Amino acid sequence: MKRKISETADAAAAAAVNGSAAAATTTTSTTSPVVSFPSAPLKHGESPAQRDDRLRALLAQHTSDGLTAHELVDDHTAGGLTYNDFLILPGYIDFPASACSLETKVTKNITLKTPFLSSPMDTVTETQMAIHMALNGGLGVIHHNCTPEEQAEMVRKVKKFENGFITDPLCLKPTDTVSRVLEIKKHFGFCGIPITETGKLHSKLLGIVTRRDVDFLQESAVEMAKPLQELMTKELVVAREGISLSEAQSILRQSRKGKLPIVDAQYNLTALLARSDLIKTRDYPWATTTPSSRQLLCAAAISTHVEDRARLDLLVRAGLDVVVLDSSQGNSSYQIDMIRYIKRMYPAVDVVAGNVVTTEQARNLIAAGADALRVGMGSGSICITQEIMACGRPQGTAVFRVAQYARQFGVPVIADGGIGNVGHIVKAVALGASAVMMGSLLAGTAESPGDYFYDGGKRLKKYRGMGSLDAMEKGDAAGKRYFSEADKVKVAQGVAGAVVDKGSVKKFVGYLTSGVQHSLQDIGVRSVEELKQKVVDGVVRFERRTASAQMEGGVHGLHSYEKRLFA
Repeated sequence: MKRKISETADAAAAAAVNGSAAAATTTTSTTSPVVSFPSAPLKHGESPAQRDDRLRALLAQHTSDGLTAHELVDDHTAGGLTYNDFLILPGYIDFPASACSLETKVTKNITLKTPFLSSPMDTVTETQMAIHMALNGGLGVIHHNCTPEEQAEMVRKVKKFENGFITDPLCLKPTDTVSRVLEIKKHFGFCGIPITETGKLHSKLLGIVTRRDVDFLQESAVEMAKPLQELMTKELVVAREGISLSEAQSILRQSRKGKLPIVDAQYNLTALLARSDLIKTRDYPWATTTPSSRQLLCAAAISTHVEDRARLDLLVRAGLDVVVLDSSQGNSSYQIDMIRYIKRMYPAVDVVAGNVVTTEQARNLIAAGADALRVGMGSGSICITQEIMACGRPQGTAVFRVAQYARQFGVPVIADGGIGNVGHIVKAVALGASAVMMGSLLAGTAESPGDYFYDGGKRLKKYRGMGSLDAMEKGDAAGKRYFSEADKVKVAQGVAGAVVDKGSVKKFVGYLTSGVQHSLQDIGVRSVEELKQKVVDGVVRFERRTASAQMEGGVHGLHSYEKRLFA
């Protein structure tokens, strides 16, 4: 009888273990062998069968290691934490890294395919960086250490780079000359231009001038003065107004033309579709675009000063989607007034407010109407605010506290500063950030502003903080950001330096994307959103690191080594 009871217990324990395993894994067999533990120690008076029963029941119970996020970021026991002060414990893998989704909300209304933003610094983000960040699923924030007209022109170039239906195409009249086409080609980079009766949209379409029509003309006064009606292509493939974007793209594909004019019932031009945009859509499936026009999304920074309202107007007219209020300390009456002004005058433009590091700062900006918060004060590699001003907060703690508070209102948080590698990105997201803003990590790429130079055999690019004297001497953005534009003596809150060449941002962002996906796989989550939710639920766990543990976690014990991050 005793043996029969033992066998029944064995079967029940085995079923519990097998049931637990089945919930986590996909097995090739419908039954699993009963596990025994002959080398396990026996408790006092315990038989081997009883020991095995006990251990099988123990295996059926989930264990919990490490700390929850709240326990990790406990100010009473840990103090302020940076990204290097902790690790995320691994989870269970039953999916490939490529299955991990990096999709995330960067503002209340805008979702990105990757949680990457480039910082509004004059050595990081101008036109090329903003274009390629958007093409690769992120978002570029164009700096404002320049004239309003220069910044608006950068925004305009980003918006014109990729389109679905071009609803405001540049048109010419049949009496315009070849020289006008070449001027447009030099200024905008294209020369596929529709010709209408009046030279404007919603006028009768007469033809189109393409590169083939002008490429082989001699640059003589006679040929430059030729009217376009003598050169334009008159036999056109067109589509009717009201056609869907996918249908129009199909016609363009089949026609093998460079442009597809969209016309109404009276043959008036209403829009245009470009083959080059079709190719970009194919090559960059993760591109950050507006659903209706397929234009790339673009963000730009402004100060909180009243005179920048005129700058903002130019940016909005150029097509701006997101405005970032650039201030080292965002909890000010100036910023609150600016948020309210923007929400009243430009309700379609999302506002990223900041910078903040406390919940009280966040509360004021959320109440004013911010669509997202930028978190960080003094944590960037070129920033010395904490050192000089004795003000700020360690970035890990700042991100967690602000994100925890903002989450209640559905306001996304952008971790700005302190991002030095893929691991830091994942840690920022685990602490609640929806996205990260990167400066030094993207500086040095081919698309960042500036020229390369050599020092000690290394190819470098200049990189400077917007609070550096170097940046203050170039424009007034730095002074406005740090409320120091009227100071007689400039107090630096940043430094100027150099970073190593990182190649093209197209490949580098691909490396970041793949790295984050593999990290999510190790943690055992399939998406950025799942990671954040499992942190909130206490499923994803953390471990603090001592100084010795940090040393152990890096390269050590070698005479020399080469650190190649990707190939």
